[in-house]
Amino acid sequence: MFSQKSSVNVITVSELNRQVRDLLEGSFPIRWIAGELSNFKRYDSGHCYFSLKDAGAQVRCVMFRNRAALLDFQPREGLQVEVRAVVSLYEARGDYQLTIEAMRPAGVGNLFEAFEALKKKLAAEGLFDAAAKRALPTFPRAIGIVTSPKAAALRDVLTTLRRRHPGLPVIIYPTAVQGATAANDIAAAIRNAAKRNEVDTLIVCRGGGSLEDLWSFNEEVVARAIAASPMPVVSGVGHETDFTIADFVADVRAPTPTAAAELASPNRDEWLMRLGQQSARLRRALERGLHSRMQLVDQLGRRLRHPGEALAQRRDRLAGLALRLGQAGNRQLADRRAGLERLALRLAHRQPQTAAQAQRLAELQRRLSSAAARSGESGRRRLDTLAARLAALNPHAVLARGYALVERPDGRVVQHASELARGDQVALRFADDSVDAQITGRPVQQQDLF
Repeated sequence: MFSQKSSVNVITVSELNRQVRDLLEGSFPIRWIAGELSNFKRYDSGHCYFSLKDAGAQVRCVMFRNRAALLDFQPREGLQVEVRAVVSLYEARGDYQLTIEAMRPAGVGNLFEAFEALKKKLAAEGLFDAAAKRALPTFPRAIGIVTSPKAAALRDVLTTLRRRHPGLPVIIYPTAVQGATAANDIAAAIRNAAKRNEVDTLIVCRGGGSLEDLWSFNEEVVARAIAASPMPVVSGVGHETDFTIADFVADVRAPTPTAAAELASPNRDEWLMRLGQQSARLRRALERGLHSRMQLVDQLGRRLRHPGEALAQRRDRLAGLALRLGQAGNRQLADRRAGLERLALRLAHRQPQTAAQAQRLAELQRRLSSAAARSGESGRRRLDTLAARLAALNPHAVLARGYALVERPDGRVVQHASELARGDQVALRFADDSVDAQITGRPVQQQDLF
C-alpha cells in the first residue's frame, strides 16, 4: 500500500513525454542530417511521412505541408537526401522522430558551397557589375541560340521567335547542356558564335531541372566564355526560381527560355502597330499643316487687290490731301492777315503824343536847370564857409602871424617845454623857413610868464 507522501513525485505519461520532447528539442539544435529515404508517403493533407536510414540505423520523420510545398524535386524511395531537421518526440505514441524543415538531394550542400564560392570570386572580379552590362539591340540582324538541339527549350524559343518576328534569321550553336563535359561544350559553342560573328544577340538556354541538372551553367568556364562574348548574351536557364552563375554574368537574365526569346527579339506586330500609329500621327500632322497653309492662302488672297484699285485709292487720297493742303494754306493766310490787323490796331493805340511829350520834356529841362542853379549856389556858399574854416586852421597862417613850431630832429613836434632839456637840438619852423637851435637854458614854467 502506497503512502500519501510517495505520490508527490508521480507524473503522468503525457507529462513525461512532454518533458522528453522539450529535452530533445532543447538539447539538439537544428542541423543537417544525411540518409536514405524509406517508406516515403505523401498524404492528401500534403504532409509527408517517411524514415531516414543508413547502414546501421533509422529514424521516423515528418515533413508538414507548408515545408513540403517548397521542395523543388520529387522525393522517392531509396533516394539519398540531406534534411534540415529538429529532433523531437511524438507525444501521443512516445515515438522519437525528426521534424523536417528542408530537404535536398545528397551532395547539394557541397554544390551550393561551390556555387557561393564561385559567385563571390567572379563578383570580386567585376563580372557581375551593372556598368559592364550591354544593352540588347532593338533590331538584331540575326539571333544565335546555344543549347541542345533535342531540348524542349529550343522548341519554345523557336516558336516564340517565329511568332514575334517570322523573318528574323536564327542560328543554332548545338551543345550538350547536361553531363560531365557539358560545361566545356557550352563554353566552346559560345566561343564559336563569337568567332563566326554571325549574330547580334546570343541566347544561352535550357529547360528546368534540379541543381545537378543545371550545374553546367554554374561552371567557371561557362561564366568566363559569356563574359568574353563580343555580342550581348541573354541567359534563359531553368525556371523563374532557378538562378545560375550564367544568369549573373550575362548581360540580361530571363526567367525562362521563352522569356529570353521575347527579350532578344522585336515584336513585329507591336512595331507594325507603333509604325501605324506614328504614320497616322504624321498624316494628321501633315493634314493640319496643309489646312493651315490653305487658310493662310485664303487670308492672303482676300488681302490681295488689283493694282488699279490701289492706284485709284492712292489718287483719291492724294486729291484729298491736296484739297486739305490748299484749305490749310488759305486758313493760315487769313489767320496771318487777321493777326496783322490786330497788331496794327494795337500799334495805332500805342503811337506816342509827340507834342505833349515835347512840352513835358521842356518843363523838365527848365526844372532841372533851376534845381542845378540852386544846388550850385548852395554848394559854393558851403565851400566858401569850409575854406574859411580851413584857412583859420591852417598852421601856415598861424606861423605867418609870428609863431614858430619847435621840432625834434626826428620831426616830432614839441608841445610842452618840459619835453626839452638843456643841450637838446631842435628845429624852429617859421612861415617862410626853418632854423636849427640848441636849448641852453632851463625850461620856462608857465607861471613864470606872468
